[in-house]
Amino acid sequence: MRIGVVGLGRIGAEHAAVVAGHPRVGEVVVADAVRSRADDVATRVGGRAADLDDLDDAALDGLIIATATATHADLIERFLPLGVPILCEKPIALDLAGTTRIVEQVRARGAAVTVGFHRRFDAGYHRARAALRSGELGELRRAHLLTCDSTPPPAEFIRASGGIVKDCLIHDIDILRWLTGQEIETVHATGVNRGAAYIGEAGDVDEAAALLTLTDGTIATAHTSRYNGAGHDVRAELAGTGGTIAIGLDDRMPLRSAEPGARDPPPGPPWQNFWERFLPAYRAELGAFVDLVAAERDDGGPQAGTADAATPEDALAALRVAEAAMLSMAEHRPVAVREVGSAPA
Repeated sequence: MRIGVVGLGRIGAEHAAVVAGHPRVGEVVVADAVRSRADDVATRVGGRAADLDDLDDAALDGLIIATATATHADLIERFLPLGVPILCEKPIALDLAGTTRIVEQVRARGAAVTVGFHRRFDAGYHRARAALRSGELGELRRAHLLTCDSTPPPAEFIRASGGIVKDCLIHDIDILRWLTGQEIETVHATGVNRGAAYIGEAGDVDEAAALLTLTDGTIATAHTSRYNGAGHDVRAELAGTGGTIAIGLDDRMPLRSAEPGARDPPPGPPWQNFWERFLPAYRAELGAFVDLVAAERDDGGPQAGTADAATPEDALAALRVAEAAMLSMAEHRPVAVREVGSAPA
């Protein structure tokens, strides 16, 4: 099959390399606003470089969109008429109106569009979800989630990211919904900027925390940071009446123990970035997308793994919670998610 990749920054170039190495993919066609970048990636992965306008006639079987966030919605609209599966990196758009517009267009066409929330494909999150759903943990009583970068991204990224809530915390929002099968009803969030001036100048914060209440009354906490000096730290904990399970407690977790006899420091080098930490999950996510492409092309129905992928509706639900969190931070009060708009019927 032939897969297109649009947008060849770090994650787009990595996606192109992973897809190019998939045994079911015959050719990867890469495009970027900077043609030299497309040429370089094509050479590196053994693919073919193309201009964006050439993709309409490239006979693609599937398309991955990994461009700057502000372009996602327009590119989905542009390429929906190709009638091929699309994997778009999160978010679809930074606003509810743009995301809702895409949800409605995807529904109207019956298109196969998935959104890149890669934690749904991580082995640890899968194990925890199974433990909760099987009853092994008993009744869920609380959840704690953590997404902390070791160092902040550059100023140009911060300005276009939509802020730490929509860039980082939204992963915890989505995975909490996926783990529990519940919706988030209320949010009480706070944030501060204690680091680089360019973060505050962009209207953003570098430390944020949220108290989330689920539909059954379960309370969850989520904390995100741009300055976790020990390394890239992404963890989660589900505690129930029958047991507690933690995600991310491996040999490379950037956390030391103060207890006598504990391993200090952990035996492996700390994780330094999201790609390194979640490479197996990204590979699984892209493998599931290739399965979806094959199923759509051969009319064979959904294949293993594709059910875990986030839909545009999932992306909209997560964005509504993120908007509620931002309103909560601005007004210093709890916010009901319904205050920021309802999902399309």
